[in-house]
Amino acid sequence: MDTRKHEHEGYGVSIDMEKLADSLSGELESLHPLARECSIYRVPEATRCSHPSHFTPRMVSIGPFHHGKEELKAMEEHKKRYLKCFLQRTKVRIASFVGFIKAREAELRNCYAETIHLGSDEFIKMVLVDAVFLIELFLKYYQPNLRTNEDPILGKLFLYNDVTHEILLLENQLPLFILNGLFNLAKTETFEANLYEEISFMTITCFWFRDDIVGYLPIQENLLEINFSKAKHFVDLLILCLQPSQSRAVFALKDLNIPSVMELHQAGVKFKRGSSKDLLDIKFNEGILEIPFLTVYDPTERLYRNVLAFEMMHSYTKYLNDYIIMMNYLVSTSKDAELLLQNEIIGLGNTEAVPTVFRNLDKGCAISYSYFQYSGVVADLQAYCKLPWHKWKATLKQNYFNTPWASISVIAAVILLLLTSIQTVCSLIAL
Repeated sequence: MDTRKHEHEGYGVSIDMEKLADSLSGELESLHPLARECSIYRVPEATRCSHPSHFTPRMVSIGPFHHGKEELKAMEEHKKRYLKCFLQRTKVRIASFVGFIKAREAELRNCYAETIHLGSDEFIKMVLVDAVFLIELFLKYYQPNLRTNEDPILGKLFLYNDVTHEILLLENQLPLFILNGLFNLAKTETFEANLYEEISFMTITCFWFRDDIVGYLPIQENLLEINFSKAKHFVDLLILCLQPSQSRAVFALKDLNIPSVMELHQAGVKFKRGSSKDLLDIKFNEGILEIPFLTVYDPTERLYRNVLAFEMMHSYTKYLNDYIIMMNYLVSTSKDAELLLQNEIIGLGNTEAVPTVFRNLDKGCAISYSYFQYSGVVADLQAYCKLPWHKWKATLKQNYFNTPWASISVIAAVILLLLTSIQTVCSLIAL
């Protein structure tokens, strides 16, 4: 008797089911392994659906996630023009660049959090074209003498601005190690001996970040160089630069009832532009709330969303997440923003935009009562507002001593009251 057939019949398993099981087993064996070095993610649909334009490139694709999309093909010709310029300056043959990428193909693919369904040749070509496009863009930005009047990107400000913002989309990333490696390979033999003298890929990248990006997401300038070697890609570089130099004392909060700027003002809190260039360094001490300077532009929300998404997906401590939550509570209305504008803490005349941006960003944040980064600041603010003396003092100052004339009027009224009281007492004594 066929034992295998008997077993099949005993468990209700047919030959067709065996074929299906073998097919499924084959699929399981071919699954893309989840590599530890994975750092480039596709944004979850739940995050993307509310603001798809904030995560999806409209002008240029960098890397495999959006490669080949019809609406992005117009930029491919410009990329190849940049590749041609790049190759004209180095004696290194294009085959050497291809071989350099080929040797690192497996490592490159493992940087992405999903299987890349591109053949080896197409993948290598894509990496070379996209990587050199970024290198050449930064190089031309760093050395204006390398530009021509016909430059397809830097010669058109509106196009350059769009490309700049899309370079920092989470789904538009290439690993920094391949960009750095290709740049160093090109330097080994050039047609002009001093062309790349004392220039590294870090040099031109940090120059671009300082000149074009730091205005949107303020960070201390020297942190770009300090964190460059540790960063996996451009978005990771931003996250690393936002990490606080000193850890905060964090404890569980009973509630997250953070007073707004106007409520704090009415309770007597003063506001000061923070001395630190660390955007997230909000401090409260002796009745003074220090908030580092920030400016909100049109691209701000898009940039913050991509950095937030990476912070969440790469399991970083939620520093930016908690900053957004904190700022959303503090700046809940245009009046809150107006007060910060008066104290030179924000640099934008349109005070309606600030609360809107933080309100929109807050919807993608997750609150942790047990590990909120500003728990100490919040507890101190809540305690300060509960003391009635602070509110009485603030009311007196804001309502009766807010101008020199008001102060003179109050003093005169007090003197008049005192004189009247003295006169009354004297009259009683005379009786």
